Amino acid sequence: QHRSGRRRVGFTPSSATPAFRHNPPTMRKLFANPYLLLTLTVLSWSGNMVIGRGIRGDIPPLTLAFWRWVIAFLLVLPLALPHLKTQWPLLKKGWKPLLVLGLLGVGGYNTFAYLALQHTSATNATLLNSFIPIATIAISWAFLGKHLRRPEAIGVFVSLCGALTIVSRGDLGVLANFNLNLGDIWMLIAVLDWAIYTVALAWRPAGVHPMLMLGSTIAIGLLALGPAYAWEMAQGQHINVHLGSLAALAYVGIFPSFLGYIFYNKGIAEVGPNKGSLFIHLMPVFGTLLSFLFLGEVPLWYHYTGIALIFSGIWLTMKR
Repeated sequence: QHRSGRRRVGFTPSSATPAFRHNPPTMRKLFANPYLLLTLTVLSWSGNMVIGRGIRGDIPPLTLAFWRWVIAFLLVLPLALPHLKTQWPLLKKGWKPLLVLGLLGVGGYNTFAYLALQHTSATNATLLNSFIPIATIAISWAFLGKHLRRPEAIGVFVSLCGALTIVSRGDLGVLANFNLNLGDIWMLIAVLDWAIYTVALAWRPAGVHPMLMLGSTIAIGLLALGPAYAWEMAQGQHINVHLGSLAALAYVGIFPSFLGYIFYNKGIAEVGPNKGSLFIHLMPVFGTLLSFLFLGEVPLWYHYTGIALIFSGIWLTMKR
């Protein structure tokens, strides 16, 4: 005690120890931050694009898609199985939307993206991927009757101009002659696939645990990818096994497929879907930077123009 009679607080072991015990370590605090989790998710997705481009000569695209999800399935299986017995009736009842989600989200999107990366740069792929939110809004408007306000409609148009700037490489003659890069076309198909998948999430079975949902959709996607993988092997395309290719498989299976899903779900639960979905627009930033650092892809003027137009359209679309 002070001489004045006041008690000093926080200096004795008995008072300091409980406070210390109830404060989590710094790393735990960091990974409890939803904004950090969402940023790490998008960073891992951007790295997936760069690896898909960089490893294209050693791992065929369908093979990469198949083994990526095999690894993710093995990781999620122990977390999904405890919920299977109690929630099997929910899965059985909602098999139709699960089938669609598995085919689109697991069987389709990444497969199309890896096919795209055989023919286009990782920079282009990540930039076009940022068009997903706008495509989702457009599909919701066209098929679900969700009307766009004037700023949203203008935003969709501006972002479309940005995407067209990227795929045409700043040359309107490319669009006029329909002479687009095959990889850009595959990436636009991937964007359309993911946009439809996002809209279809509205019909996912209610009450199913997220890990069981992920495990179910991965299983469906693998059933679809299996024949495609077998066909690719029959064409004589195989993995060139070395440390780099194995490390690439481990990365795409663990981070963008498994941890990325967990981080994204937790982040969305904390901040909400509207704010959380905006983080996907960090992909052009991360993708361009990673492509420059690891692949030597130097951004050109049309990349910067496309980025500016896409972000302008996103701002117009999302602002209230």
